[in-house]
Amino acid sequence: MRLTILINGSDPTVNHDYAVLWLDTDEHRWSREAHQGIDLPPWGELHDENGVTTLCAPSADSPLCTLRGLHVDRKQRVSAAQGAAAWTALPTHAATSGFWRLQAVDRQNIHAEHSVFGN
Repeated sequence: MRLTILINGSDPTVNHDYAVLWLDTDEHRWSREAHQGIDLPPWGELHDENGVTTLCAPSADSPLCTLRGLHVDRKQRVSAAQGAAAWTALPTHAATSGFWRLQAVDRQNIHAEHSVFGN
């Protein structure tokens, strides 16, 4: 299953920074599809524990971004449609907070023509 998530600052009418991410809950990976101001790497790994989803760089355990309240259970039910987000702003490495919002849920098997994840 793939989720499309929008992350933005605490007041998007003032601060227009955002990131649109695809979260692949089957592969436990994510990819950045669009962004401005929220500079996450092009892709990485995701971990879902106790209602908190963390987005990490490839082969790293340290979270780059935390999505509170986002959990997908074994029956592919999504726990929430929005919640708090926190990430490290680059290049200053300052902790920043805002919100995530679920934009779309795709329950179909996805076979990308060109996968950024490789095999």
